[in-house]
Amino acid sequence: MTSHTEPAVPAVQRKLFEQSAAANDGSFTPQDWGLFVSVALIWGASFLFIDIGLDAFPPGLITFLRIGSGALALLVLPKPTVTIAADDRARLVLLSVIWVAIPFTLFPIAEQYINSSVTGLLNGATPIFAASVAAVLLRQRARGPLLAGIVVGFVGISLISLPSIGDGASGARGVVLVLAATVCYGFAINLAAPMQQRYGSLPLMTRMLALATVWTAPYGLWEIGDASWEVGPFVAVLVLGVFGTGVAFAIMGALVGRVGSTRASFITYLIPVVSLALGIAFRGDTVAPLAVAGIVLVIGGALLASRARR
Repeated sequence: MTSHTEPAVPAVQRKLFEQSAAANDGSFTPQDWGLFVSVALIWGASFLFIDIGLDAFPPGLITFLRIGSGALALLVLPKPTVTIAADDRARLVLLSVIWVAIPFTLFPIAEQYINSSVTGLLNGATPIFAASVAAVLLRQRARGPLLAGIVVGFVGISLISLPSIGDGASGARGVVLVLAATVCYGFAINLAAPMQQRYGSLPLMTRMLALATVWTAPYGLWEIGDASWEVGPFVAVLVLGVFGTGVAFAIMGALVGRVGSTRASFITYLIPVVSLALGIAFRGDTVAPLAVAGIVLVIGGALLASRARR
């Protein structure tokens, strides 16, 4: 398959955060659900792979290897050739910082203080921040089924979180780091939506990950002497990079362009469900009845958000 050249998008003066119309403002199609579930499964497993990687690698090196391998995975894929307009280059740099470099650096550090399940649970707050940013900066307030889905999903996340937080596994420092990363996601996903629609998912995400690799290289290479380079953790980090970063961001970019930033962010309501399932399957974790009730609400919230906005 050969790539083709598309004309450059005209440079126009735009606000940093701008409104964009979703390609599908109605109920999720089977294709939307396929993208939605795929990225939820991949990112739901990412926290487990980070935890495995920490057995042999320091946090900064995990971040650098993850982003770098994700960027390489997208570089080898055939894609249309596009030129990023001069007016959008600052947005691209900002996107690489707040969607990748900062949060991907914070997550491995946070998992030194809290376990992977709690990290995934806290990450479920992303739709709240995404909706808040859209309401304040873009005047796109959540209403009807979308608002109901946010509320129901957040209640579900809270119920899932309570048993894990109550057992003393969560440290205040780790919680603050994860929430800071989640706030970054809330801004990033709103910034990404119009850019994805202008340039396409693969060209945009490839450039974004390449830039983020540069930003995270100094911290990662500074810690390289502390790595033990064990096979299992190294493979886990590579899987985290190729699939949990490269492939996942390509899918997520397409989903954001199709259904809008707030509805796409609801994948983070399903991530804790995946995290808990993996914990049961591979680590013998037990699930409290309260968490089971929360999972039901999380799925219900995602279903409400998938309905037509109009």
